[in-house]
Amino acid sequence: MTILEPTKNWFRENILDLFLEIKISFFPPLMVYMAAGISGLTSIVGTFYVKERLGLSAEFLAALGFWAGLPWALKMPVGHLIDLIWKWKGLIVYLGASLIAASLSIMIMLLSHTQAMSSIATLESWFVLATLLAPIGYVLQDVVADAMTVEAVPRVETDGSKINAHRRKSMHTTMQTLGRVAIIGGGIFVAIINMIVMRGVNDLSEFEKAEAYLFVYQLGLIIPIVSILGVILAEALKRRDKLKLQKTGLSDTDIKNILERGDVPKPDVNWWILGGGLGFSLITISIGLGNFSVGQEVIFCLSMIIVIFLISRIIKELDTEAQKILVGTAILIFVYRAMPTPGAGATWWMIDELKFDQEFLARLSFIAACLALVGMFIFRRFMAEKSITYVIGFLTVAGTILSIPIIGMYFGLHEWTARLTNGVIDARFIAMIDTALESPLGQVAMIPMLAWIANSAPEKLKTTFFAIMASFANLALSASQLGTKYLNQFFTVSREVSQNGEIVIPANYSELGLLLISASIIGFCIPMLAILYLRFSRFKNA
Repeated sequence: MTILEPTKNWFRENILDLFLEIKISFFPPLMVYMAAGISGLTSIVGTFYVKERLGLSAEFLAALGFWAGLPWALKMPVGHLIDLIWKWKGLIVYLGASLIAASLSIMIMLLSHTQAMSSIATLESWFVLATLLAPIGYVLQDVVADAMTVEAVPRVETDGSKINAHRRKSMHTTMQTLGRVAIIGGGIFVAIINMIVMRGVNDLSEFEKAEAYLFVYQLGLIIPIVSILGVILAEALKRRDKLKLQKTGLSDTDIKNILERGDVPKPDVNWWILGGGLGFSLITISIGLGNFSVGQEVIFCLSMIIVIFLISRIIKELDTEAQKILVGTAILIFVYRAMPTPGAGATWWMIDELKFDQEFLARLSFIAACLALVGMFIFRRFMAEKSITYVIGFLTVAGTILSIPIIGMYFGLHEWTARLTNGVIDARFIAMIDTALESPLGQVAMIPMLAWIANSAPEKLKTTFFAIMASFANLALSASQLGTKYLNQFFTVSREVSQNGEIVIPANYSELGLLLISASIIGFCIPMLAILYLRFSRFKNA
């Protein structure tokens, strides 16, 4: 064996094999996923818009993040609906695209016709509405994309012969990996756009800065267009495949079975899921509008009860061993994703104290997206061969280590390193290195579970399984937002808020260090305790 042989083998197993398995049928769901990746186009602009123009606290933004994350819990009824109306699932994408376009349009109007919008409602109210509309649209599109990934993996060869189970399993893993690649690819695209548009924007006048922000939101209208084009392509490919199969002599019934899952029994209407989803939506809206002091906590508990109940019912479709694997995997994923973050205060501190401007934050997001994409290939074999326990343990340790440089900079690490290196290793250098090391880890945890569901869930309930497990995993993000809110209640962090040139709220980052340390300790200890629990429990993991 030559010295280069291991490298060649790694390249073939992790990169070449992946691209060799790509089918043109994969592109429609990948386009919908890419639209989700492009959604980050407005994130930097949104951060600065809130900081510069709105008097919203870090605690409020964490609470808003909780409400914005709740629509992802509605993947359950939407997923079941898709299984029931499989042939018409493309219409759901159009609805989602309309809501995303409405959200973007509100922000466009806020920046282009500020006075007219403020005469109807406060800028804060419009911003909250836009923030809450977008995730509903993305949820609808994401559910359909999950369903399209199942449909995208071919069941037969071009001659009509059946594809063996092993090859289909491999293609399912490839499809799910490429789905993450598409999301990250969208992130790379938006990072490049932001770097170009945000160059020198911090030095512009308020009017010129608003024009730059407006352009980004206008450009964001490409998001719903991409997802709609994905649905159109799917229909075009289906018509093409129908013509090909007709030439093989297959009957119309056989063709329908292959292309439209005609041989898969239509699932019974599960009113627990549909009715529960509707009831949950109504309760959520009522509590949200009622402004209850513990409304978020009540909604979260109700959500958990509903999702766990639905999981308990749907896993009956699996054998005992598969049930143990699914539950164990879900627990680990939930705990890992539920860990609180420092919140918006950390970003405000970087902007105010470290002088990270719009262009530099765009550069960080570009580095993060590119290296996350590289990480997908580097860790492909790692994800396939290692257990979820091992993956989560690795990610927890790595994430904790990589949080240390940011904590260190709060206490002056960058000043010390800059003195030692004549300004080379400053705050921006440390931030870029930390981002580079952390980025490949971001998309790793979810892929094994998604691939397991795609391959192991009952054929007639693929979308329902995807939706319920995704709802459970996304509820973890709601738990994370709640934890973030609690941390920001305990540790006060505020940026400077000015009105008419007068400081209304002074900047206060005195407790940010303790906030950063607390978030890091919690993020390490709780996932490790979950791993220990599963090690000695009856549950298993994929």
